[in-house]
Amino acid sequence: MYKKYLKRLFDIVFSLALLPFLLPVIAICVLFIKIEDKGPVFYLGKRLGKDQKPFKMYKLRSMKVNAPDIRNEDGSTFNSEDDPRLTKVGKFIRKTSLDELPQIINVLIGDMSFIGPRPDLLEALDFYNEEEIHKLDVRPGITGYNQAYFRNSIAQSEKFRNDIFYVNNISAILDIRIIIATIINVIRRKNINIKNEEIFKN
Repeated sequence: MYKKYLKRLFDIVFSLALLPFLLPVIAICVLFIKIEDKGPVFYLGKRLGKDQKPFKMYKLRSMKVNAPDIRNEDGSTFNSEDDPRLTKVGKFIRKTSLDELPQIINVLIGDMSFIGPRPDLLEALDFYNEEEIHKLDVRPGITGYNQAYFRNSIAQSEKFRNDIFYVNNISAILDIRIIIATIINVIRRKNINIKNEEIFKN
């Protein structure tokens, strides 16, 4: 009942309720992004959605215009606090997760949920095994089990295992726990980046 109907209902109700409060915050971030380098304020990344359906995920742009696409060995997106591709505003909105706020639009239109596995790049289909691909049985989330407890401190393979754990154990109680843990993690600013700086030292 919760997984099939109530979860989507909650997504619609809460996204509509939060939208008036989040829009001013997004507008302020947009202003500072525009002041810094006058480039586009949004980043629209193609991601894998429910049932392998691609969609465009909204984010506030945190990197310099035309920044190179750098990946880790497992195909995941590289990130680091000292990433030279980040703008000054970008570093701040990454640390505070403000860059994720526009995804409330994705939630409202049904591409995403508030809670679920984080959406992967389209190329991730080449990395999933027979079990991991089942993370696409549900809508991806703005936050999820990995973001609540680990963020970017663990390997992609472990993230996939945690995603499957979530898909197999979806419940209102688990979602509430993830929301609370996410808030605590964001406030403490823990595990934001993968501890891997060597890629920029050559």
